[in-house]
Amino acid sequence: MCGRFTLTADPDELRQAFPWLNIAEMGPPRYNIAPSQPVAVAANDGKNRLDYFVWGLIPSWAKDPTIGSRMINARAETLAEKPSFRAAFRRRRCLIFASGFYEWQTLPGRKARQPMYIRMQDSRPFAFAGLWETWNAPDGSQVLSTAIITTEPYALMSTIHNRMPVILPSAVHPLWLDRGEPGLDLLQALLVPYPEAEMTAFPVSMLVNSPANDAPQCILPAS
Repeated sequence: MCGRFTLTADPDELRQAFPWLNIAEMGPPRYNIAPSQPVAVAANDGKNRLDYFVWGLIPSWAKDPTIGSRMINARAETLAEKPSFRAAFRRRRCLIFASGFYEWQTLPGRKARQPMYIRMQDSRPFAFAGLWETWNAPDGSQVLSTAIITTEPYALMSTIHNRMPVILPSAVHPLWLDRGEPGLDLLQALLVPYPEAEMTAFPVSMLVNSPANDAPQCILPAS
């Protein structure tokens, strides 16, 4: 599961990591992004543009948008089967931009779980594999929403949690953002753990436990 993440990169850093990305405007740095909040994405709509979608996928057929609170993640292994995700997997894919993410580790002899922050060793921004949908509200407005795809973890991550978000290397971004239907087998092959040699993880403050705390202190190593 991925239930919190960060996007602390400024527009110049994001452009350097994603030279093809059009950034008209960008919100402030985020240190504790939580479900139901806006997240920065690039959808496979051919525009290569930074947009903001609600985190928590609302299928187009949903009668109640609150279903999104239960669909912040989508398991890579079952995307092609689940009614909530299979159409989006075929046709509506996106990148979700991040600087790092949190998971909570269970430690022997401790009741409270330890929050851990996971990021690239060089602190560069990266992109999760995501799905997106458009939901038409009864009042005629539209809600664009997204979910982060998760997979089984690599060795380092497995000591922290039994799932991790799929991080896509830049070489496969064009395929993931293809407006067509490249083929489910081809897409499925992309949904694997990111190389752990490029990543690092360390404990952080319990501040991150509350979504109300959205400050640089959230990502500082715990003393």
